[in-house]
Amino acid sequence: MSKTHSIVRFHRTGGPEVLEHEVFEPTEPGPGEALVEIDAIGVNRAEAAFRCGHYVIKAELPSVLGSEAVGRVTALGKGVDSLALGDNVLILPYFLQGTYGIYASAVTIPAKHLTKLEGDIDPVQQAALWIAFLTAWGGLREAGQLEQGQFVVLPAASSSVGLAAIQIARQLGAIPIATTRKSDKADALYAAGAAHVIATDEQDLAEEIGRITENKGVPLAFDPVAGPFAQSLFPCLADHGQLIIYGGLSNQPAEFPRHAAIRGNLSMRGYNFFGLLHDPVRFETARKAISQGMAQGEYKMPVDCTFALEDAVAAHQYLESNQHIGKVVITV
Repeated sequence: MSKTHSIVRFHRTGGPEVLEHEVFEPTEPGPGEALVEIDAIGVNRAEAAFRCGHYVIKAELPSVLGSEAVGRVTALGKGVDSLALGDNVLILPYFLQGTYGIYASAVTIPAKHLTKLEGDIDPVQQAALWIAFLTAWGGLREAGQLEQGQFVVLPAASSSVGLAAIQIARQLGAIPIATTRKSDKADALYAAGAAHVIATDEQDLAEEIGRITENKGVPLAFDPVAGPFAQSLFPCLADHGQLIIYGGLSNQPAEFPRHAAIRGNLSMRGYNFFGLLHDPVRFETARKAISQGMAQGEYKMPVDCTFALEDAVAAHQYLESNQHIGKVVITV
């Protein structure tokens, strides 16, 4: 391999500054593996949490990171007949953070972790879209059983998953209520399809939900914040309502308000999309629906900003500034 490749690693946990851009040589693909030259990488909150040491698993240092990317197959190991040289492929997190260096110009990875992309593609859009839409799809359609005409509260709605959830709710005929801390993002959320927007630093959440729903409450809240904010969502739920937590942006414990839950027959549960990802039937159903939504123009992920691979520190700094609306993407 004559081409010079690079990778992002971290040798200690901490802020974005711990990320280091290094030269490396990817290994030749062994049996069942493929070498993928990467074009675009989706930047996710999970990677920032992993880098900080706040993720559900701890990094073995020095560590690599990344879980979502698009690239081209440039070499194949023995026994790989599902792919051909030159195929455009999608990398999704079938593996634990730190297993493969996805923040890189190339990665050697088991072919079973790759999804072939057909036709002409926009690598940046493909790298931006899939984790967000699969998370929202599984959370709203499978776990939340969201139905036509129902309200759903979507906190941190300017995130990639929040924007995907707005679009999926709209496509189902549901009524998405987006929340954001300040009203400066309201116009963008309405443009994305939100039926209502609540700025939680400026408005009383429960009061606004009561006004919107005529004091009936909402059957579902899909929340990536958790912590004390989760407590503010319980008064917004209708009888038999459900709070689904899929993240921990607050980095604080979320207590279960048992008295309110008992009174209103309320439930609170966690969610991740890995069960969907590892179930071939469920994944294929979601993949087809999301692909069709993309083809029809119903599903699209706004890309707020792109960074070069050598600027991974800046990419993570921008992600954690919470200025973005949509996805942050690294291009190679």
